[in-house]
Amino acid sequence: MNVQNLIIGAGPAGLAMAGRLSKAGLDFEIVEQTNKIAPKWHNHYDRLLLHTVKSLSSLPYQDFPIDYPQYIPKQLLVAYYENYAKHFDIKPHFNTAVKSVLKKNDSWQIECKNEKTFEAQNVIIATGLNRLPNIPNWKGQDLFEGEIIHASSYKNPTKYKGKKVLVIGMGNTGAEIALDLAEKKIDVGISVRSEIVVVPRDFLGKPIQLTAQKLAKLPFRLGDLIGELVRRLTFGNIEKYGLPVSKIHPAVLIQEKGRTPVIDLGTIAKIKKGEIKIFKEVLEFDEKKIRFADQKIEDFDTVILATGYFPGINEFLKNKNAVLNSIGEPNNKIGKDEQKGLYFIGYDRFTLGGILGTLKNDSELILKNILQQRQPTAQQNVTGL
Repeated sequence: MNVQNLIIGAGPAGLAMAGRLSKAGLDFEIVEQTNKIAPKWHNHYDRLLLHTVKSLSSLPYQDFPIDYPQYIPKQLLVAYYENYAKHFDIKPHFNTAVKSVLKKNDSWQIECKNEKTFEAQNVIIATGLNRLPNIPNWKGQDLFEGEIIHASSYKNPTKYKGKKVLVIGMGNTGAEIALDLAEKKIDVGISVRSEIVVVPRDFLGKPIQLTAQKLAKLPFRLGDLIGELVRRLTFGNIEKYGLPVSKIHPAVLIQEKGRTPVIDLGTIAKIKKGEIKIFKEVLEFDEKKIRFADQKIEDFDTVILATGYFPGINEFLKNKNAVLNSIGEPNNKIGKDEQKGLYFIGYDRFTLGGILGTLKNDSELILKNILQQRQPTAQQNVTGL
């Protein structure tokens, strides 16, 4: 199939790009490897809410309904994405996983695992940073008689009643899964390897995300000092509970390291009460026990790996050396030279607003570039940018 623009992925990033192209009256097709709009959001654990405020998380041209809460639960978010697709008549080719994307001459050749093929002038990759689970391997892991699952398979605490659970990793997902289990009185601990930065989701009734954006505008890192005071007032000294705390300020962590601080929803309070135990880095497994870096050994029935994801773009992008960095993430949003016509959206870790907050600007940037590449006689007057 010949098409001017092909979008790969029907999650929020792909929908944002499809909305832009639709509004501009440009031809496009969109492929999705599953049978759902925004499949990752369908599959997340039950209690998940957006950690970002709704005013900074919507897609182009369509705000969230006024009756949606400040932090949107996944069920309402999925409904919003599905309605967005209907509004813009976005009809993905479902169950169409991409096998290869290769530049040949002046066009992109896309082969799919179901034998569909596309030839496109432009390819917009929107498969996301969280496409594939990262599953580490420890010494003795194969001997472990309990259950080991990735956090992407966790739904709710029901099946873990009466069990002893270890969550490995204290990012936002690990912290919230541990909280979910602790609230149901399940014996749970978190293994924390790296230093963390923890911020409250709200302070004095105001979303910390909005406060952080205001603080970032203050001179001489005054915002960082105020932010540190807020964290101290909210949490006190959490290092005495075994948590390795980074000295890097949250804004610096995001903007220079691309790492998101832990946005606390109640996990720290449970840790202080002893209802969530803190363990050092995991060293090895045996049939029933896990040994940690401080040589402590404990029995566990279940291990939940909150160890993150990777984008896996290099599995299908054949011209990858010029555009992906050492960890397989895009170097730029817009391809140049021999990569002309290749675009990436939804991969920006380095922002205070979260990835969802980048989609409006990035989809506008990509649309403008696509229009600039067209012949002058074919350029259109785009409204609503």
